[in-house]
Amino acid sequence: MPVATKKTTTKSAKATKATKTPAKRTVSADHKAKLAQGRREARIVGKYLEAISAGKGKRGRKRTPESINMQITKIDREMSEAPAIRRLELTQKRNDLASERDRLAARVDLAALEGDFVKIAKSYSKRTGINYGAFRSVGVPAEVLKRAGVSRSRA
Repeated sequence: MPVATKKTTTKSAKATKATKTPAKRTVSADHKAKLAQGRREARIVGKYLEAISAGKGKRGRKRTPESINMQITKIDREMSEAPAIRRLELTQKRNDLASERDRLAARVDLAALEGDFVKIAKSYSKRTGINYGAFRSVGVPAEVLKRAGVSRSRA
């Protein structure tokens, strides 16, 4: 009686089988355009939000570059007669005032950023699911959202 032989596969047979390489994924031009639009809109919204949060002043009397210059002059006069530890403190205070003066002088043109924000806020809101209340809670004025077409409705 013939003996049934079992067919076995060897490692060499497995090695000779061609393995399928996954097809190279390509991104369509439309998808690339939407990704670029998303990055552009996020950049505009980010710049606008940074500008309005940086523009919020503190309570009390507002500082001007002129008042800061007067304080720096006063510090310079006091520094010549001060003990070493006080000179160190005054130097730090002078540096802080100088950087604040530079920051005040380099104010961002909020109107231009606001105009860009108004142009894209509605599409950004729809695409990302960010609603009116979220924009308001981070400081975006209601008038700006109204001009942008971002409504209070849930629809």
